[in-house]
Amino acid sequence: MSAKTSSTAQSDAPEALDVDVLISGGGLAGGTLSLALAQAGFRVATVDLENMATWTDQGFDGRASAIALSSQRVLAGVGIWDVIHQETAPMLDIRISDGHSPLFLHYDHTELTDADGVSEPFGYMVENRSIRKALNVLVPNTEALTYFAPNRIQSLDRAADAAHAVLQDGTRIRAKLVVSCEGRRSPLRDQAGIKLTKWDYHQAGIVCTVEHEKPHNFCAQEHFLPSGPFAILPLPGTADKPACRSSIVWTEREDLWPLIMDLDDEAFLEELVERFGDFLGGVTLVGPRFAYPFSLQYAHEYVKDRFALVADSAHGMHPIAGQGLNMGLRDVAALVDVLTEARRMGQDIGSLAVLEHYQRWRRFDNTLMLAVTDALVKLFSNAVEPVQLARDLGMAAVGQMPDVKRFFMRHAMGTVGELPTLMRRTSA
Repeated sequence: MSAKTSSTAQSDAPEALDVDVLISGGGLAGGTLSLALAQAGFRVATVDLENMATWTDQGFDGRASAIALSSQRVLAGVGIWDVIHQETAPMLDIRISDGHSPLFLHYDHTELTDADGVSEPFGYMVENRSIRKALNVLVPNTEALTYFAPNRIQSLDRAADAAHAVLQDGTRIRAKLVVSCEGRRSPLRDQAGIKLTKWDYHQAGIVCTVEHEKPHNFCAQEHFLPSGPFAILPLPGTADKPACRSSIVWTEREDLWPLIMDLDDEAFLEELVERFGDFLGGVTLVGPRFAYPFSLQYAHEYVKDRFALVADSAHGMHPIAGQGLNMGLRDVAALVDVLTEARRMGQDIGSLAVLEHYQRWRRFDNTLMLAVTDALVKLFSNAVEPVQLARDLGMAAVGQMPDVKRFFMRHAMGTVGELPTLMRRTSA
């Protein structure tokens, strides 16, 4: 089948469609969920505001994501990894430092081995547009998946027997379950009357890509500065320089980031290099730069009758630990497990009894991660000398306790806790 495009002026609107799951939002989480459910045998319709053709433009987003090992398994399970694996860079080491302190925490992937003595990366760095390119390839060619873009849900009625949606172009869809993957400003979440708690960190992340003279050796670095973390994340390079390109996530105060974004390229690069340092040699900018305000938010409920929230529609966190997309993909994998089991048991996949299983599974995990990231922001965005000394000694202590260190390393891989099926290791 092919993706459907529509507009309000379209007169020959598609016929009514009967599906199992209607997904609003076809981005990184929504697109992955669409593929996973369709491949599991569910009839899926996905609606997105964006034209798929715009997704792969370098100026569309600019962000790269740290994909934990468990999340990489999700992408592999739905076929995305086969399309993008040559455009990714493994994270073999993680180095965390605090300002100019000589103390730091270093994770080496070779310190963790499986029963066969094999070490796997902590995860991978991948540009978001690479995942979008894969969705562009896979979504239009997936059986049981119908895609409507650019389009939106104009009205939604969640009745006892089914949810009834009308799209902007007039298409009518009947679904057993509606899932919002619309992001932090989910209109369907608001329509469902689900309350939201949120607060602003008064920070923004300046995102750009750089090339450097020396190879990064696939080490992810995070420096904690008074204004917030400054992350240097390994990207794949070019054929002649395979490890000389990195993604920068530079956290700045709300009163400074607009001034920095207004600088010309030369002045901007000077400010960046002052924080970057010279350990990788000379640095040059590649492509555009972007800025994203940081905030925290969480929905008080994840589910209603015939309705569920997934990923940023349910929770949004500070990127200090790089867990935003990973927690969203864990939502995706958990919901697939819950719906698959409900179908096997002959249950109504849109019933509140079924969906509350998903909510119990995911809300505690997400709330814990929100609390951890919020605490880290407050702990490390603090220049008070006794606090800085305490956190530096804490990092050094973790490095000297092998069992504790291995636990944190497994957490970075996303392999701690109850893993959904798509996140479990499969035998070769």
